Amino acid sequence: MKFLHAMIRVKNIDEAMKFYTELLDLNRTGEVKLDDSTLYYLSDEDGQTQLELTYNNETPAEGYQNGNAFGHFAFETNSMEEFTEKMNKFGYKYIYEPFFMPEVNMYIAFLKDPDGNEIEIMSKK
Repeated sequence: MKFLHAMIRVKNIDEAMKFYTELLDLNRTGEVKLDDSTLYYLSDEDGQTQLELTYNNETPAEGYQNGNAFGHFAFETNSMEEFTEKMNKFGYKYIYEPFFMPEVNMYIAFLKDPDGNEIEIMSKK
């Protein structure tokens, strides 16, 4: 069995695409137009992990609600300091500032994407 991708619905595809491709450096790898939506596929640098952004033609004005079962997506960066600088330039703010977590021997921090999904950023330095 091989894990292929996770899918999230987005309210504004331009904002979501900017967040995931420009801030988190995911690569756009495909697009599928369906009758009621467009699916946008993104992949990490080694192509092992994919995220599908689904933009429905009829999107609720208030966006989508996350249930209480979903937690977050986690991404690793080479430098928490460099990521923080880049994030600030894009106008995003942490919901939990970077801190060292000895149990995993990494620094971690959290922010939200444009649709309110929590994103964990992890770094060894």
